[in-house]
Amino acid sequence: QVQLVESGGGLVQAGGSLRLSCAASERSFSTYTMGWFRQAPGKERDFVAAISWNPAITYYTDSVKGRFTISRDNTKKTVYLQMNSLKLEDTAVYVCAAVRLVTTPPQKADGYDSWGQGTQVTVSS
Repeated sequence: QVQLVESGGGLVQAGGSLRLSCAASERSFSTYTMGWFRQAPGKERDFVAAISWNPAITYYTDSVKGRFTISRDNTKKTVYLQMNSLKLEDTAVYVCAAVRLVTTPPQKADGYDSWGQGTQVTVSS
């Protein structure tokens, strides 16, 4: 397993932007498929986006397509989630996840074996 630390969450008005970061401790970060999930109060943890390790193919849940962008910088062992045009319904704790040597990124939580602690994103009207 790899240690993951998220940052970049906060309070933003609807229509605004935030960039989340997830820093990994693992030297072989480039071999990890990375995902972002979110969990609103009283709801299940939902898939948001993922990026595979080689090649860096990206996947998104339909509700964020065209607004969110996932990317990775293997030299910094970090994955990012750029969130634009934020909506009230994007409010949640965003959690980073990792799994090694999986070509097609899992879109379910049980496909990942390492998790961060999460960062709160609150979108206000």
